[in-house]
Amino acid sequence: MSDKSKQPTNAPQHWDPKRYQQNAGFVATLGEAVLDWLDPKPGERILDLGCGDGVLTERLVARGAIVVGVDASAEQVAAARARGLDARVMDGARLAFDQPFDAVFSNAALHWMQDPDAVIEGVARALRPAGRFVGEFGGKDNVAAIVNALAAVLARHGIDAAALSPWYFPDESEYRTRLEEQGFVVERIERFARPTPLPGDIGGWLETFAESFLTAVPPRDRPALLADVAAEAAPLLRDAAGGWHADYVRLRFAARRASPHLASPVAR
Repeated sequence: MSDKSKQPTNAPQHWDPKRYQQNAGFVATLGEAVLDWLDPKPGERILDLGCGDGVLTERLVARGAIVVGVDASAEQVAAARARGLDARVMDGARLAFDQPFDAVFSNAALHWMQDPDAVIEGVARALRPAGRFVGEFGGKDNVAAIVNALAAVLARHGIDAAALSPWYFPDESEYRTRLEEQGFVVERIERFARPTPLPGDIGGWLETFAESFLTAVPPRDRPALLADVAAEAAPLLRDAAGGWHADYVRLRFAARRASPHLASPVAR
């Protein structure tokens, strides 16, 4: 039996813009579909929640919108500002703006925010009446094969991977309920599998997105940990030619603020 007193704590995720572009540049490309759901209009004020390095923020600006990007990572915000964008370091659960937005947009970021009610409440505060909240993020069963491989390998080290997860992956029913409890009318919501080819092997993906799991072991043990997780995941995620994919499941939604935001999140 493992010594639970030695269980590592969940380490904060560190974002390196160069590493992100190398291993996850596909994220912005795949976000084009949710941009179509948003359907931004010239002159609209839009908040890009979890803007990252600003690739999609830039595309919103190119469509004529007036865009503010926010992200919890100072490194990613610096990369967005280097594109000439209005980007600010801000916690998604503590949004604070003086002027209302016509829409809030978010791609591949909400699953990193583990207090969804606080996030949705802040979005409601940031929107004008009838403003839109449109986004896509990881849904239930997202990267399940990767999570299972991490859990199996870390268990051999006496580490509970579930305690280290930085992610929130709801199903469509749960997220619809959370939106409605904050005064939103959900116009569309769907969850779908999207197996996604990776630009390299699974190690690059793990180093980019699974830092909280990898830091559970000493630095000298991480190369072996990566190799073991790759071996565990290979039967499901590596094809006969050696190419890798991530077993993404995405939750995409479009909602509209139909009533004043609640003073505080509904108790769950």
